[in-house]
Amino acid sequence: MPSASGRPKNPYDDSYTLPPILKQYWHTATRWRWLIAAIIAAALAIGLIITLLSPARYTAKAQIEISREQKKVTKVEGLDSDGADRDLEFYETQYTLLRAQSLADRVAKALHLARRDAFFAAHGIDLDSDRFGVSGQGSLTAAQLQARQKLAIDLLLENIEIVPVRRSRLVNISYTSRSAATSAEIANAWTRQFIAASMDRQLASTADARRFLEERLANLRVRLEQSEREVVSYASKNDIVTLSTTRDAEGKTQIQRTMVASDLEALNNALNTATADRIAAESRATSGAGGSDNAEVLANQTIAQLRQRRADLAAEYAKLVVRFEPNYPSAKALMVQIQDLDQSIARETRRVMTSRSLNYREALKRENDLKAQVAALKGRLDRQQHDAIQYNIYQREADTNRQLYDALLQRYKEIGVAGMVGVSNIVVVDNAEVPQTPSAPSLPRNMALALVIGLGLAIAATVGLEQIDEGVSNPGQIQQMFHLPLLGHVPLTDTDVTESIEDPKSYFSEAYFTIRSNLAFTTDHGLPRSFIVTSTRPGEGKSTTSYSLARIIGRTGRRVVLVDGDMRSPDIHHLLGLDNQAGLSNALAGDDNIQALVRPTAHKGVSVLTSGPKPPSAAELLSSDRIRQVINELQGMFDHVVVDAPPILGLSDAPLLGRAVEGAVLVVQAEGAAVRGIRASINRLRMVNTHIFGTILTKLKASDLAYGYGYGYGYGYGDTVENRAG
Repeated sequence: MPSASGRPKNPYDDSYTLPPILKQYWHTATRWRWLIAAIIAAALAIGLIITLLSPARYTAKAQIEISREQKKVTKVEGLDSDGADRDLEFYETQYTLLRAQSLADRVAKALHLARRDAFFAAHGIDLDSDRFGVSGQGSLTAAQLQARQKLAIDLLLENIEIVPVRRSRLVNISYTSRSAATSAEIANAWTRQFIAASMDRQLASTADARRFLEERLANLRVRLEQSEREVVSYASKNDIVTLSTTRDAEGKTQIQRTMVASDLEALNNALNTATADRIAAESRATSGAGGSDNAEVLANQTIAQLRQRRADLAAEYAKLVVRFEPNYPSAKALMVQIQDLDQSIARETRRVMTSRSLNYREALKRENDLKAQVAALKGRLDRQQHDAIQYNIYQREADTNRQLYDALLQRYKEIGVAGMVGVSNIVVVDNAEVPQTPSAPSLPRNMALALVIGLGLAIAATVGLEQIDEGVSNPGQIQQMFHLPLLGHVPLTDTDVTESIEDPKSYFSEAYFTIRSNLAFTTDHGLPRSFIVTSTRPGEGKSTTSYSLARIIGRTGRRVVLVDGDMRSPDIHHLLGLDNQAGLSNALAGDDNIQALVRPTAHKGVSVLTSGPKPPSAAELLSSDRIRQVINELQGMFDHVVVDAPPILGLSDAPLLGRAVEGAVLVVQAEGAAVRGIRASINRLRMVNTHIFGTILTKLKASDLAYGYGYGYGYGYGDTVENRAG
């Protein structure tokens, strides 16, 4: 259908693009879509058949709660520890016990499963009468009962499921069989027997613990008595008298004070006081000795009163002297009194100073006496502290024995009570009920599983086939595998190449116009002046590409010469409808008139130099320097030289031609040459230092383009090539 612009809708144009890796996956999936669909359909069909043919199975579920169990023989710290690690260890042990063969044996014996043919029938077991006997026909032999018991245990362990509930102490116990009643009966019996087995283990461990503790208590009693006697004897022998003791949090005896330490503390306090008194007395005795302005003298009340009286008399005397002469009788009498007071003050001052010296000597004597007593007590305390080392050893041993004895005695009493009570740490939360609907087979679950398996097989098959089929199948693989620019891709067309390239609106023509545009970005001077077009093997479209590129370049107003360099299997003259009587082989053989060998074509701007007569050795002609001269002369005559080179693998022609031009364009056929061959071709070109401008993917199917590779040709330009070129 024509588009709004009048052009036909592009079947290869993509409305969106995907990441390259997703493009590759999507292409692979669409390429093998019928195989993938067939494998998935087969898997679903097999899953449906298996579901319909499988017998119904019923699952009954019971739930129990397991509390943290502490089986302590002693409460002494360090012998038994709590914590997350111990909890994990405990519950893992319980889960293992729930799956134990011994528990299955208890259940089988409690329900007499060995004699119940219905139990075996509920599991689809057809008993062999010779080995297992028939319970309804006479008595079973011991060997038959033993074989039945073992088979019953195996069936129980195979069909029981223990599932702990996350982040809880709950455990689900599920049993599955073909009989709903049998499943419920066994699930409930499993919980009962697990609790009974736990109680049996608890009672057995209680009896063992009581016997063990009785022996330990008797030994510890003797050790405790002996250690306490050693403490008392050592203290008496070494005169260690304790005034106060305490017990710490661990029950160890701590001596707070001994008599010697207490006496030393009292004497030391008295010595400190005496020293302070002596220092004060010494200070008073040595400072201001004999001076009337001494602080102690000034503070003396008697001296103060005498000085006050003298001051009063001196004041009266001064008044009389002002009024009368010093010899005045009253003045003389006052002077006599003043002199008497001065003598009294001097006597009192001397008395005070003498008292200070006496006080100092008394304080010094008291200090020295106390120092002697303190030194004596320090010696006793040092000896006592030395003796206390051994005393503390005896005391710690006695404390340890007492703690062990008390702890074991308390534990002995607890075990006795626990043994009589018989409390279990396991309780039944929910009993199993007879299921009303089968748990298996589940059609949705089986179909989902079949779908997953089928999808996995389909992916594996697709990947395997992709590895076997090494051809490049989509544009995304070019850059990923070979790390070369992708200049463009060309769709597979059923029409004649010359007709397709004639129509500038055709997608074939647009593909080569895109390639020409991309090729112009590969050098800093635009479209390469000269380049070869080659491929890995014949038939990949290199001649068509050379011809089409020359046509597209000519339409842009450039002068281009198309050189047929494939002298072994030339094809360009067929595309142009020309003869091949003279051409490149003549020029390489020595014909200097290259201009005469180049012929014009019916297409605008395009000339051609055909391959010419087939030479005896094309490689020998191309290995000479003449090929460079020919290319250089052609570059002087034309804007661009396009050389259709032979295939690379198996021939040396293309690498020889590549040395004479700017570079090469590698043509790769979609789903054509193997990846190994393409890599080998690239390496051969690089060995002769031929620059590879990029690759062109040819003969690409519409199905390979229609899944989001983003290489469509809807450019939105005008209807003429001239508009595009401009």
